[in-house]
Amino acid sequence: MERKIEGFFLKWKNDIIRKPLVLYGPKQIGKTFAALKFGKKEYKNTIYINTDNNKEITDLFKKEKSTDKIILKLSLLSGETILKGDTLIIFDNINDNEIIKGIKLFGSEHSEYHIITITSRRENLNEFKGEELQFKAMNEMDFEEFLWAHNEKNLADIIKEAFTKRKTCPFHKVALELFMIYLQTGGMPEVVQAELDGKSPFELDAIKQKIIDVYKKEIAITSTLIDIPRGIEVLESLPEQLKKENKKFQYGVIGSGKRAKEYESCINKLTNNQLVYRSYKVKNIKSPLSSFKDKDSFKLYSVDDGLLYTMLHLNYKQLMTDESIKEALYENHIAKTLAENGYVLYYYQSEGKAEVNFVVQNRMGQIIPLEITTKSNSKAKSLSVFMKKFTVPQAYRITENNFSTKKDIRYIPIYAMFCFDNTKI
Repeated sequence: MERKIEGFFLKWKNDIIRKPLVLYGPKQIGKTFAALKFGKKEYKNTIYINTDNNKEITDLFKKEKSTDKIILKLSLLSGETILKGDTLIIFDNINDNEIIKGIKLFGSEHSEYHIITITSRRENLNEFKGEELQFKAMNEMDFEEFLWAHNEKNLADIIKEAFTKRKTCPFHKVALELFMIYLQTGGMPEVVQAELDGKSPFELDAIKQKIIDVYKKEIAITSTLIDIPRGIEVLESLPEQLKKENKKFQYGVIGSGKRAKEYESCINKLTNNQLVYRSYKVKNIKSPLSSFKDKDSFKLYSVDDGLLYTMLHLNYKQLMTDESIKEALYENHIAKTLAENGYVLYYYQSEGKAEVNFVVQNRMGQIIPLEITTKSNSKAKSLSVFMKKFTVPQAYRITENNFSTKKDIRYIPIYAMFCFDNTKI
């Protein structure tokens, strides 16, 4: 399956000031597979080293402070000749700062060796930071990549053209039907491949449940002892939190008597390691939005639509007939897509309870509101009220209908959310 990261890898390889690359993102999204595939396609040979509990590699980097000696030892350990410019060296599950210090040597010397390091713990980046390294985020397959996997690359291009040129999509119904499959499947590569192979919904759920268990294990590894059960409780509460009409995170959903102070640390861990996405309520609409966030009022979202679908114990009939469930999945999809496209998530709620689901700020500083409109809230007026109160350059309603523009509001079909690229909007 083709991934967008492949194009980035090629640019990185050909960069004249290339530095060792730190590839980060949640587990099970295909980071290692993508790097190995790139190595096989673009290099004479690939050296793969799993650093997890690998004392030999840790000791090597603690002892050796010369890139030549490090390469010599790596060559001996792997039994492979390491060629400048023609061998890709992959260090997987990087969590040790000593190894990163050694890899930084290659960046400071502008070495001709090509190195990719992989980590699933985003909080490690605070320790790994430095000009000697290049950082790149990777996420699960978005809907565009899902379309590619289904041999619908032309459809993806048509959707992007409709979005850019502000015209209707001639294959709207087909795109919406495929998107409904994506909501059930999600973007985890193993699940997408199983769906392509014709596996049953029960088999897909089993794979997704395995991934959910991997995420719970990740909580156990990265959290303090007291935060482990709390982190798992927060993760398991997401379905009930998002099914509510008011999707603000409520500790009472976890259990009676639960307090914010008890869960602050574990929620920070979950968001820092990209196990959930967080959207804060903003009290005012001025730049920068971060200055007006209410730290006590926030929503949490799943990093993958398919995982949330399984956690909700849904079937296709429920998805198509229960508008509140569909709205919850749509909101989650918008949240995770915006976050993965580089936006910081906020939402706005007035004193009169009128709510705009998402308010984001692009790199130019422009504030952009987005409101979800479904059959159950087809007459939603929160965005109109918002636009009368605040001056904003663009406003969007996300809907099941085709592309259109009415009264300075752009109507965007839910399947086109992947077009919201923060480098362009």
